[in-house]
Amino acid sequence: MDFLEKSLKVLELPEVIELLRAETVSEPAGTLASNLRPSVNIHEIRQRQKEVSDAKAMIAINGHPPFYSIKDVGGSLARADIGGMLNTRELLDIAYVLRSARNVKGYSSAEGTSLYGLFSSLRANKYLEETITNSISGEDEIADSASTELATIRRHMRAAGARVREALQKIISSPGYSKALQEPIITMRSDRYVIPVKAEYKNSIPGLVHDISASGATLFIEPMQVVQVNNEIRELEAREQKEIERILMQLSAEAAAHKDDILSDFALLAELDYIFAKARLSYSLDCSEPELTEDGTLTLRRARHPLLPKKSAVPIDISIGAGYDTLVITGPNTGGKTVSLKTLGILSIMAQCGLHIPAGDGSRLPVFEKVMADIGDEQSIEQSLSTFSSHMTNIVQILREAGDNSLLLFDELGAGTDPVEGAALAIAIIEFARKRGAKVAATTHYAELKIYGTSTPGVMNASCEFDVETLKPTYRLITGIPGKSNAFAISERLGIPKEIISDAESRIDKSSADFEQVLTQLEARRQQMEKEQLETRKLLLEAEESRKKADEYRRLTELEKEKAAKIARREAEKILEEARRAADEVFGELSGIRKKAESENWQEVNSAGAEIRRKLNEAQDKTGAKEKELAPAKNSRPVKAGDIVELTALGTKAEVISVAQDGTLKLQAGIMKISAREDEVRLVEGQPISGVKRIVAKSEKQLRTEGSKPEIDLRGMTSEEAVAAVELFIDSASMSNMETVRIIHGKGTGALRSAIQASLKKNKLVKSFRLGVYGEGEDGVTVVSLK
Repeated sequence: MDFLEKSLKVLELPEVIELLRAETVSEPAGTLASNLRPSVNIHEIRQRQKEVSDAKAMIAINGHPPFYSIKDVGGSLARADIGGMLNTRELLDIAYVLRSARNVKGYSSAEGTSLYGLFSSLRANKYLEETITNSISGEDEIADSASTELATIRRHMRAAGARVREALQKIISSPGYSKALQEPIITMRSDRYVIPVKAEYKNSIPGLVHDISASGATLFIEPMQVVQVNNEIRELEAREQKEIERILMQLSAEAAAHKDDILSDFALLAELDYIFAKARLSYSLDCSEPELTEDGTLTLRRARHPLLPKKSAVPIDISIGAGYDTLVITGPNTGGKTVSLKTLGILSIMAQCGLHIPAGDGSRLPVFEKVMADIGDEQSIEQSLSTFSSHMTNIVQILREAGDNSLLLFDELGAGTDPVEGAALAIAIIEFARKRGAKVAATTHYAELKIYGTSTPGVMNASCEFDVETLKPTYRLITGIPGKSNAFAISERLGIPKEIISDAESRIDKSSADFEQVLTQLEARRQQMEKEQLETRKLLLEAEESRKKADEYRRLTELEKEKAAKIARREAEKILEEARRAADEVFGELSGIRKKAESENWQEVNSAGAEIRRKLNEAQDKTGAKEKELAPAKNSRPVKAGDIVELTALGTKAEVISVAQDGTLKLQAGIMKISAREDEVRLVEGQPISGVKRIVAKSEKQLRTEGSKPEIDLRGMTSEEAVAAVELFIDSASMSNMETVRIIHGKGTGALRSAIQASLKKNKLVKSFRLGVYGEGEDGVTVVSLK
């Protein structure tokens, strides 16, 4: 194992690969995952990352593709190509590859995505697929429908068998033969129908002896009456076998004729399964696509180690390359220094493997030529290596291979020897690596390295935060400030007597003690500033939220005003129209009165005048009615919280939230909260509120990750549970454009199967269904074709 492979193991890439393998469906895709290694070609890495992002988007829209557990058929096709005859199992494996290709091709066109080329290259061959599956009913069984000749032969075989059994049944049922028979049964010996006859009566039934029991008391005789028919059956069996071989040769030849397309589909299915496994892993680990940089800068935001639980892992921010090429990480033991180092290494490797990384948006990574790590204690008794020696052995190999655009990770650099010499050696190693153009991240407890990180250009200190109040690490990585080991505080908390702690503190060199005191003050000030920043950010967010609410209130108020103005304009236009109509009628009547006055018929004149006054009064009443409606109305009782009222000025209904001591009402009208006096509202009794909608917070639904699979296992469910599960499964499969799915219900009593099939008959998405054949689960499985 070379050192690069050793570093991948130290950084736990094999464990990440096992997570990826678990997401694959087929063994070929699992093999691709096992061989995953980081690339150094930035264009290839970007293509891989884009494929995973596009696969995630397709899963979100269409669910999971219907991959099957396909097997490698290359060997079988090669044998068929040179004229070999494939067996039924090999032909079924080829059919499953074709079925998977057909279903995956129908999953999505992938047009406009980086996966379009893979999906569009799938050939599929429904004719060959169905020819094989219709001809082979089980792993060792050819269906009668495979050929007309085979169906005819088997029909004759069944007829001959029936004649033999009928003849033998007459013998074993005859009272004349009852004493001669050991048992009144028909059995088989050497593929021929026989009956068991007692040895002492062997001459009573003429025929051919095919077998004798171990005790010698029973002879299995083929009566002469059925010898000819049994011979006919043997001849038919020979013809059947010959026809089966012909059918298998024909199917093998057809598969060989499409060998290239089948092998191409197999490779494409394995590649697509592998890519979608990466997408499923990205969903599982809550990952995102990183930006690949060419300027050497590395920035990880809210990064998590992929093997730590999402809920408990503390996200960290790490940067290298923007103004500094070396990061020196200090802090207490078990504070998270090593995890930070491993997170930096494994996320860099994952990105170059084409995997999304468990980090937030805005994370940026360069493409490293080599990522090498010396992490952990590799003390070896067999090789007579101490901890220091084993570390130095690794570092020698790292420095030998380090170069421009390498990432070097050192855990406890210089530890395991004299602190003064170890610190000096650690600084020299870092400087050597920097001169060779490598980027370095190292953890340490040495104060000399903290001073080195503070005073050297291009080197940055970082620390794993420690809560001085609880004396516990927070596992957060703070860049820019060196950390303290906090050995005295931790020891005192664990029970070391105070006098021992005081004695130890007095023995520390004054300059070191002063430096540690400065670090303590810096950390306290940093935590105080961070706390103040959080409070300031909280106040800013609250102010922004208040501003948004005020803007929304103003917007709604303007809408309500505009609505009220529209209503008023419509009412005014209606009143004016009525007034115009009344005026027209009055003018018409006045004209008639003048004519009557000229004829001096005063009685008719007086009557007409009265009618005009009546119409004018009606018009005045209508106008007055509108004014009365707008006038404040006295409520039948005091308004209380929970009542529905109408704002008389706006004509809008609202709900009373509360009533203040001074009588002011707080109202909820739609999403707007307003205040009003009681004389500005009218109580609405016995009517439901209309137009007032409450705001209900709705949690956003998560993207489907379970997605549609080509089969569902219902064993162990009750009939009611199974029927409900099948309906949801059929809906999901239909949305994923599947044509065929399998429902596993087991054999059992058949009650579960009957309930499921009754449900399928009523389902409008189901085209047809049938019980499974041999190799599919037989009566324990129902195969459903969808519309």
